Amino acid sequence: MFTLAEVASLNDIQPTYRILKPWWDVFMDYLAVVMLMVAIFAGTMQLTKDQVVCLPVLPSPVNSKAHTPPGNAGVTSDIPKIEAATGQDQDGRTTSDSSFGTSAVTPDIPLRATYPRTDFTVPNQEARKEKKDPTGRKTNLDFQQYVFINQMCYHLALPWYSKYFPYLALIHTIILMVSSNFWFKYPKTCSKVEHFVSILGKCFESPWTTKALSETACEDSEENKQRMTGAQTLPKHVSTSSDEGSPSASTPMINKTGFKFSAEKPVIEVPSMTILDKKDGEQAKALFEKVRKFRAHVEDSDLIYKLYVVQTVIKTAKFIFILCYTANFVNAISFEHVCKPKVEHLTGYEVFECTHNMAYMLKKLLISYISIICVYGFICLYTLFWLFRIPLKEYSFEKVREESSFSDIPDVKNDFAFLLHMVDQYDQLYSKRFGVFLSEVSENKLREISLNHEWTFEKLRQHVSRNAQDKQELHLFMLSGVPDAVFDLTDLDVLKLELIPEAKIPAKISQMTNLQELHLCHCPAKVEQTAFSFLRDHLRCLHVKFTDVAEIPAWVYLLKNLRELYLIGNLNSENNKMIGLESLRELRHLKILHVKSNLTKVPSNITDVAPHLTKLVIHNDGTKLLVLNSLKKMMNVAELELQNCELERIPHAIFSLSNLQELDLKSNNIRTIEEIISFQHLKRLTCLKLWHNKIVTIPPSITHVKNLESLYFSNNKLESLPVAVFSLQKLRCLDVSYNNISLIPIEIGLLQNLQHLHITGNKVDILPKQLFKCVKLRTLNLGQNCIASLPEKIGQLSQLTQLELKGNCLDRLPAQLGQCRMLKKSGLVVEDHLFDTLPLEVKEALNQDINVPFANGI
Repeated sequence: MFTLAEVASLNDIQPTYRILKPWWDVFMDYLAVVMLMVAIFAGTMQLTKDQVVCLPVLPSPVNSKAHTPPGNAGVTSDIPKIEAATGQDQDGRTTSDSSFGTSAVTPDIPLRATYPRTDFTVPNQEARKEKKDPTGRKTNLDFQQYVFINQMCYHLALPWYSKYFPYLALIHTIILMVSSNFWFKYPKTCSKVEHFVSILGKCFESPWTTKALSETACEDSEENKQRMTGAQTLPKHVSTSSDEGSPSASTPMINKTGFKFSAEKPVIEVPSMTILDKKDGEQAKALFEKVRKFRAHVEDSDLIYKLYVVQTVIKTAKFIFILCYTANFVNAISFEHVCKPKVEHLTGYEVFECTHNMAYMLKKLLISYISIICVYGFICLYTLFWLFRIPLKEYSFEKVREESSFSDIPDVKNDFAFLLHMVDQYDQLYSKRFGVFLSEVSENKLREISLNHEWTFEKLRQHVSRNAQDKQELHLFMLSGVPDAVFDLTDLDVLKLELIPEAKIPAKISQMTNLQELHLCHCPAKVEQTAFSFLRDHLRCLHVKFTDVAEIPAWVYLLKNLRELYLIGNLNSENNKMIGLESLRELRHLKILHVKSNLTKVPSNITDVAPHLTKLVIHNDGTKLLVLNSLKKMMNVAELELQNCELERIPHAIFSLSNLQELDLKSNNIRTIEEIISFQHLKRLTCLKLWHNKIVTIPPSITHVKNLESLYFSNNKLESLPVAVFSLQKLRCLDVSYNNISLIPIEIGLLQNLQHLHITGNKVDILPKQLFKCVKLRTLNLGQNCIASLPEKIGQLSQLTQLELKGNCLDRLPAQLGQCRMLKKSGLVVEDHLFDTLPLEVKEALNQDINVPFANGI
């Protein structure tokens, strides 16, 4: 036998789940417990006290016709007494013996009358006066027969509902209990519910919830801003009518994007009021992430809602079923029953009159059970009405948005919405506090507070370094925002912001008077109006790295004093039909434009800055640059770089750039350069870089480009150097590294102004003596060739500062290296064993510079 506590455990849920139990579910749970108690009480009574008592129906002496009396009282009242002294039953026993059995099952026969003396002597007169004569009628049944009849009639005469009502009530109650809480137990919904309750509890108890709502109250008016010290009492008033004015002050900043609408935000004072300790801040940030992932997971389905509807429908159908069949059996429970067991051959009687001693109690319990079921059913009907009265798969935080500054709290749907509706039936404060963790504005405020708490001025100062241009530089990477203390570094020259999606530049940037260079790497920064005014007037160099052209902040195109602009990212719109770059007309002082993208044509927007642009760099990612007509309008461009653009020939549009001084066509597919003769019209062209292509020969017509000072042909497929190259008397730098050149022409001696010669990675085996007539040589790179000996005339190169010989077939170095006074060991790239072949005094002379750089550095 199970206990009540064991059965009631079917209706038990975790205490934390109670916030998802509306009043009707709680009420139905209590009703189920009452029904359970009724069922168990009825079952206990039936198992311990339930029995049927039967007596045979005797033929009446007045009316010999067999009839069925209405009850025991009617039978005994119409039949006179019969003497019991001489009667015998069918077995020859006296009937007085059977009076014991009759008394055992017939309570209205006096016990003393059923036990007369067995000596069959007539009592004396005095004894007869003291004792009354027996008033019952003889049945001729013994005790065993009565027991048999009682059990027989219990199963035949009683209606089945009288016998099984307690068990049916117990089964129905258990089914209702299971149905009420099935959505808490079903695996696919239990995990979501458990996760939701866990997150909801943490959000409700999080210190950030109170501080965020109190911050809303603080933004309500200027008076509150001046009374920051008393802000600790604000959380208790966030839900009162005083909050109604707060949205007007802060909502514009949230609803509108851009740099023009956030100047009124109290950047400095608010964090001082809402400083969280590090642990609380980290927990709050983790909660934002959990809420975001949970929302994405739960909003995809409506399984919880459907399951709750199904279990409510099942309970309603169960109520109707119980009510229908139970009401028909109320009248079937009776105290008196007529039994015809068809055992006349065993008892001698055909009809028995029986009484059911639990009938009255069972009827009362059944009426109580039906009453409770009716109340339970009406609540189920109300639940169905509530489920279909409003769309429970949609939940709006409109009221929360009106009462707080978090106007960006999104509406939710499906199971997420249904769970919030259920929570509202428990306490609407839960949803209000939970909404704080759905707001991006709230999350950004938390990040800002935590960020400022972590990145102090002292910590930022430690991260400041000097770059190659000897400028003070600060690089911030993957932060949640820009710390306020950054803008206190007034001597900073370069600021790099990388992977900071919520970067905001406040008015405090105007304190950074030395700031001239800004890097935004995947960082669509927003600026306030005052900050924009400062950047517009003071910023000189801007680097913007992006994935999509839409990520470029709009204010970038309005920096009228900008000198250098570097754009790195995809500038093409969908299907490469147009360039998404906005007009550059406002960049009136732009001198250098660097574009690293996947362009198929030169953006026509570039012509907006054509009058003052002096340097244009286009680095493609291997996409073929087809249309270059816009280049013809860049009349003032002095430097042009078209790298990795899959060019196969030198574009004709370049020959129109009369002011061009340097041309770089690196990493293309150029095979022939017959058009090089057209460069003779570019009188200012001094540097030509055709490296990393597939050029096989240099045409003799290169001699007409007389003003060339630098010529780069490295990483091509050259097999020889034409004599025409050495007629370029102004040539100072010649780079033919990593080709297939095997011979250096003797005409190289004509290049008297040559200062840098790079022949690394070729097949040169002999160095002509004329090479050493180029006495102005400062750099001579001869590594990775087949040179077997270094001529002694190397000593004539007195200005030589760098000599690369590594990777050749040398077995020694000439002592004349000591005559190269400018050459030091740091500039001599050679194997160690070759260096050891030098005389001691030469090695000492070369080693003189070993400690000099360290001393200078210190």
